Amino acid sequence: MLKNAASMHVAVVGLGAWGMALALHALRRGFRVTGWHHDQGEVARLLSTRSFQRGSVTAPVPGNLGITSDLALTADADLTIVALPASAWAEVVPNVRAKVLVSATKGLEPTTVSTPLQYASSSLSLAPDALAVISGPSFASDLVAERPISIVSGSVSEKTAALVAEALSGNSLRIYTSADPLGVELGGILKNVVAIAVGVSDALNYGPSARAALIARGLAEMTRLAAGLGADPRTLSGLSGLGDLVMTATENQSRNRTVGLRLGKGEKIADITASLGSVAEGVSTAPLVQQLAAKAGVEVPLTDHIVKLLSGEIAAQDLAAALMARPLRSEF
Repeated sequence: MLKNAASMHVAVVGLGAWGMALALHALRRGFRVTGWHHDQGEVARLLSTRSFQRGSVTAPVPGNLGITSDLALTADADLTIVALPASAWAEVVPNVRAKVLVSATKGLEPTTVSTPLQYASSSLSLAPDALAVISGPSFASDLVAERPISIVSGSVSEKTAALVAEALSGNSLRIYTSADPLGVELGGILKNVVAIAVGVSDALNYGPSARAALIARGLAEMTRLAAGLGADPRTLSGLSGLGDLVMTATENQSRNRTVGLRLGKGEKIADITASLGSVAEGVSTAPLVQQLAAKAGVEVPLTDHIVKLLSGEIAAQDLAAALMARPLRSEF
């Protein structure tokens, strides 16, 4: 059962835009909240200015939000939400001490080519029922502004999924539960690659027909791979799959869509990532997804071509031509 809000401690590991939005939301829910950031200088700045600004997210930082660069101060948390880029998990997560760890990351851990929960399971002495993931269509700016959002809490334990959903639902956030954490994770991870492709298409003015086709075929590819990796294909038709895909592929706040738009205009990926100001997980995720698909024996033509585009093997204008020239086949 959920503890009294005033006595419940929530830790948020990673205070980027999404982590700060989650920390502010947990504070509004009445919990004691500690946010961790790796940079002592940024911690000092947040404590002195009590103001946060990252991308489209600008928010005052309340005085009762604890902010630290000492992970030990998060060790007694009832819920530990990890909102780090996937590339930072190997450095930080083995040092996390959590009762219940909740992943808010939408990328693959690069050193092991595993999902965040798979990585947490192997690097921490936590039982599977102490692990959960939250994912779905959700921009940090919407959560900060308390606009309506619906996402999913996934865990192998229905009790844990419900605990996370009950704790964080409210103040305009509605959380459904799922017993398929792998599918919930993969939905949030795989859609980033598709969003890059849609951004390229839109930059080249291929129009709404091409955009819709890329989203539909991208979802088919996501579902095919997720099922091949052991997830329930139905999960990909829900909020953490289709829902997140539609948002990320069509909304200009999306960093992955932005990467695609800029690639489609002829910019180099190194210049795009250097100036983006935040992580677009699809860039590093695409070749890792390709590796997973090869091991699972699953075809991922859209991902394959995005990898070629990111590596400079093909130009943006070649992407559609290459996909359109593939052999005809049954849709399902």
